[in-house]
Amino acid sequence: MSEANEKTEYLDFIREAVAEDLRTGRFKEVRTRFPPEPNGWLHIGHAKALFVDFGVAQDFGGKCNLRMDDTNPEKEDMEYVEAIKRDIKWLGYDWEDRLFFASDYYEILYDLACKLIRKGLAYVDDLDEEQIKEYRGTNVPDKNNITFTPPGRNSPWRDRSVEENLDLFGRMRAGEFPDGAKTLRAKIDMAHPNLLMRDPVMYRIRREPHYRTGTKWCIYPMYDFAHPLSDAIEGVTHSLCSLEYEIHRPLYEWFVKNAEVFPSRQIEFARLNLSHTVLSKRWLLQLVREKKVSGWDDPRMPTIAGLRRRGYSPEGIRDFLGRIGIAKTDSLVDIQLLEHCIREDLNARARRYMAVLDPVKLVIENWPKDRVDWLDAVNNPEDPASGTRKIPFSGMLYVERDDFRETPPPKYYRLHPGNQVRLRYGYIVTCTGYEKDAETGAVTLIRCTYDPATRGGDAPDNRKVKGTIHWVSADHAIPFEARLYDYLFETERPMEVPEGKTFLDNLSDHSLTVQYNAKAEPAVAEIAVGTTVQFERLGYFCKDIDSTTQRAVFNRTVTLKDTWAKIEKKFQGQA
Repeated sequence: MSEANEKTEYLDFIREAVAEDLRTGRFKEVRTRFPPEPNGWLHIGHAKALFVDFGVAQDFGGKCNLRMDDTNPEKEDMEYVEAIKRDIKWLGYDWEDRLFFASDYYEILYDLACKLIRKGLAYVDDLDEEQIKEYRGTNVPDKNNITFTPPGRNSPWRDRSVEENLDLFGRMRAGEFPDGAKTLRAKIDMAHPNLLMRDPVMYRIRREPHYRTGTKWCIYPMYDFAHPLSDAIEGVTHSLCSLEYEIHRPLYEWFVKNAEVFPSRQIEFARLNLSHTVLSKRWLLQLVREKKVSGWDDPRMPTIAGLRRRGYSPEGIRDFLGRIGIAKTDSLVDIQLLEHCIREDLNARARRYMAVLDPVKLVIENWPKDRVDWLDAVNNPEDPASGTRKIPFSGMLYVERDDFRETPPPKYYRLHPGNQVRLRYGYIVTCTGYEKDAETGAVTLIRCTYDPATRGGDAPDNRKVKGTIHWVSADHAIPFEARLYDYLFETERPMEVPEGKTFLDNLSDHSLTVQYNAKAEPAVAEIAVGTTVQFERLGYFCKDIDSTTQRAVFNRTVTLKDTWAKIEKKFQGQA
């Protein structure tokens, strides 16, 4: 085993199992797979699976396949395939030449189904979907309210001969029967305590064109049949999947054993559950269809496309996934940890700019007429190599409305009559007065004077000036639209709702607010779409695809305030 493998061998139970399989000779190499269904866009829960699948393969010098599990033609589309590939690449994972499709294996899967028929382990059934459920039975509570599973009933067609089953299955493929008229079922055990083992359906008739195979097939394999055998066809050693598939493992192993194929091994881990979020394609699709969001890439969505558009970095996401680790039991992860990881990454890489979201004009009364100073501003104090830029300073500025108070509260160190503040990179100014709108009472203008000896914000007399605020030169300001995003759901657990309610009732009314009149320094005009920057004192913002040459749009990625860091520090202090 390599040095890298030795370092990771005991990090989690999956790597321990893989290391043991290599040590005992169960497998000679490691081959994993990431098997998305191309019926929706990837979300951050899939990112965890990617992190596990590709990470385990890399740590043991193996390979990870990307396979589209496309066995459900009603819901699948090439658009989803391309979106999945794009998102995986952006996250930093590369499948190289190992892109596969379950639909490429349809002929092999059909042959394996015939093999099971010949072994007396599969039969064609005439029961419809509801009858199959009825015959299979269900879990019921006994008199002590303990759940048990009474035996199911055999189908009247369970004992058809091998020859009849092969003939009927061939005729199913040839399209002789209408949709739903017949199925192919595995012959296992109708009294098995696991309902999934009670003669599960392997094939159903669906006259639905497939996005890759067209109308060649009118029968399609079920997931529980196609998935383990697709793994075997590819030589996947470790089929790593979320905990919900633990109950499917006996069926996975049954198909692998009885089809006499490569002995892939399934191992389950806890899926990602994130607070204030839903992580199910079903619920995300409902949000899109009911127009609760603007689309799959809405920056409030937990999809990879939504996170990318919001300005999250792949490095920050991977850092988050590494911190939460791999567990055997489900738990809820606080979304603030994800935000903390994004802030830490962006703090190191994002350039700084000045912008004002809710502007009010500030006039420097003693500023020389028509004079413009070009001040040096640091692009990123965490990265000296990023250098500096020039920003214009004039006698008419924009400042944040929230940076002025007519009557200041205690410990308010920003602008108010008679108070001094530093203008970032500029001068110390003293507030001398203000003007208000007669009808609304809103402040429309702040008046100040400046001290020419304080360029750069330092006072020669070492006077104490506690407040520093940002600004933008009015004559040079670039207008832009600022979209301020917050959590999509009010509650930590959106799916927990009282009777008569749905998760949609937990949607937040303030998940998006828009500042249409925001102003920024002129250098902001050069920022490319998709680039995340820090607007000083405001947060991290990403230039959105809705931007035009006339007007830029910026999405707030995260605020600067980091509650998680404070919580983490508190716990460290208690340890």
